[in-house]
Amino acid sequence: MTASGVTLRLLDKADKEILKLPRTVKGAFFDFQHKFKANPHTTGLKLQQLKGGSRLWSARISDDYRALLIRLAEDDWLIVSVKHRKDVYDRLSAQVNQVTGGIEYVDLEVVEESILRRLPAPPATATAAPEAATPQELFAAWSDTQLSALGVAEPLLPVIRTLTTEDQLLGLVEYAPQLTGEVLLALFDGKPYDDVLDHVTAPVAVAEPVDPDDFQAAAQRPATVVTTSDEALREALEGGDFSRWKVFLHPTQAKLVERRYSGPARVGGGPGTGKTIVALHRVRHLAGQLPPGRNKPILLTTYNKNLAADLRSRLLELGGEELLACVEVSHVDQLALRIVREAEPGSGKQVMDDSQAVREWRALLDELGQEGWDPEFLHDEWTQVILGQAVATRTDYFRARRAGRGRNITRGERAEIWQLAERFTQRLDRLGRQTWDQVAERAARLEMGREQRILSIARQRGEAGGLDNIHLQDGSGGWLRFRYRHIVVDEAQDLRPAHWKMLRAMAPRETDDLFLVGDTHQRIYKNQVTLGSLGINIRGRSSKLSLSYRTTRQILRSALDVLGETDYDDLDGDKETLAGYRSVLSGRQPSGHSFPDWGTEREGIAALIEEWDGDPDLRIPHEQIAICVPTNQMAAEIGYTLASHGIRPVEIRADGPQGNGGVHIGTMFRFKGLEYQRMIIAGVSDGLVPRDAVSRLRTSDPARYRHEIQRARSLLFVAATRARDSVDVFWHGNPSPFLGPGLTQQE
Repeated sequence: MTASGVTLRLLDKADKEILKLPRTVKGAFFDFQHKFKANPHTTGLKLQQLKGGSRLWSARISDDYRALLIRLAEDDWLIVSVKHRKDVYDRLSAQVNQVTGGIEYVDLEVVEESILRRLPAPPATATAAPEAATPQELFAAWSDTQLSALGVAEPLLPVIRTLTTEDQLLGLVEYAPQLTGEVLLALFDGKPYDDVLDHVTAPVAVAEPVDPDDFQAAAQRPATVVTTSDEALREALEGGDFSRWKVFLHPTQAKLVERRYSGPARVGGGPGTGKTIVALHRVRHLAGQLPPGRNKPILLTTYNKNLAADLRSRLLELGGEELLACVEVSHVDQLALRIVREAEPGSGKQVMDDSQAVREWRALLDELGQEGWDPEFLHDEWTQVILGQAVATRTDYFRARRAGRGRNITRGERAEIWQLAERFTQRLDRLGRQTWDQVAERAARLEMGREQRILSIARQRGEAGGLDNIHLQDGSGGWLRFRYRHIVVDEAQDLRPAHWKMLRAMAPRETDDLFLVGDTHQRIYKNQVTLGSLGINIRGRSSKLSLSYRTTRQILRSALDVLGETDYDDLDGDKETLAGYRSVLSGRQPSGHSFPDWGTEREGIAALIEEWDGDPDLRIPHEQIAICVPTNQMAAEIGYTLASHGIRPVEIRADGPQGNGGVHIGTMFRFKGLEYQRMIIAGVSDGLVPRDAVSRLRTSDPARYRHEIQRARSLLFVAATRARDSVDVFWHGNPSPFLGPGLTQQE
């Protein structure tokens, strides 16, 4: 038996056991996998089959620890668990799930211990109530046959019949196979049986008959989450972060990645559901379908520079330089600016952001003595209606749709706004400046013109029986073709209307042209669009992910409370909902912390971090702790307070964290796309979240008030769902009205 002939893989959830091992045992495990692949029958490994005809084998990792494995074939092995040699080995189960066709491993001893730890506390006194109510079994309404049909692991059915509390259920879910956990939590949350069958089980069920004895075939199915690595595994063991080397695709996600779409498609879903992972795998899938000969025919884009850099890094990990060679990764404003500079190489205009533009609007109104217009309203009208819809004339502006803009304006007011917008653009021209919205609008016009020329050439060719018109080609400035064959967009909810017009024109309107992922509940900018009106029809090609892999159930509940009863759109004119959004992860409840003023609140934050640092069980690297606040000034002040306590602050700016090894601090806008073990959300006070200026719009501009409140809720929702393990919410004075009673009643 040679090293190259032996395959050794690791089953999902075994990684979590390994991460909990002592550091010396992690090192021994890394050495073990090399020895095993060299020769599993080496005497020192003590490879032996467990008693009782089990499919499970054990092998020695160290004096005290053993690896439990399934032999899939002669030289194909799967590690399912790492256990102490004194643990119970006779209550282990390894089987092929008849619904998913995947391998499932269950340790009944561990499951039952986890449930016992969560039994309700005994009464405070020995005197019990005369007739104590018998606890109701959680799943008494469904038979074993029904649960099995949903994909619940059959060895767990007797244990499931003993569950009477949510805590016990969470204890079982922690160690149960993933589908079992998803099904039980969905039923517990009140989902009808048929809905669970359709939305949880059906997406992962296999069509072909399942052979319960063919473990090698089962290991190849998407439901069996396995992986193997060498140096990457060492990094994971030392860094405690398996996500760095394991890019996991749930079977539901895999189907979305591999599907052939007849036109633009969209994947939605709440935070942590793997939308970005789906986008990255979609890029790799599309790259695998490309014919040879074209350079970078795939565009992967998102709305800012930080996220684009992260996408590039993750794409490199996923497919290496070979994959990057055929993909352009760019944030959408950078792409638009490049298009404009290609067309206007002599232009040296400086680009300014929205806050600078609003200041210029205010200066213009002051110079003109105009007191009846709000500069923010005018800026939004100019960017979202005039530039967003590529309105070129006063007449076109009179006809332009203003859906979602709130305040109704008369024909006379439109004429006045158009005149002000012309004065404003003239002002920017004199200053040698332009906004990102202007860049996007100009790029959209250029690309739409390019698209029309390409289509015109195609028509000419068709009329000429397939022959090229050389003079026409020369006259068009070259052999034109679309810039990209496929475009994949991450965080789609935050792109401007002009961005969409530009992207639509960059790829031919063919199969698998545009693939969008995003969640409008996380929209943190004002770019509210209806894709259909921009030439991007996603009707019938929209899907939704509902299982969070990042956020615990406890954090999820509090975060959903923040959203309230507000309606959110789906990027195409209908309502978006997070109904069915769930997590199988469990952790501690988010905590609320009230203080009389901002100074004592900052000291309270420093004290909490010092408390974590002083407890070996709570201590984590500071770069896994983040503090987000409403304003830049507050970020600077909390940084100063931490530094005075010897805690290194690291500021997050527009281009990312400004250093390593410290607690990350920034405004809520800066945390989109990031994640941390622990999040501290500070300054969540009434008047700051939402801002007083927003609250004053309630009577003066109710429609705009609703949009701004929704955006403020989304911002807080994004902040809360960056956390993997815990959320602590701080405020001074009165808490934000967005916070539910579960937080505000705590101190």
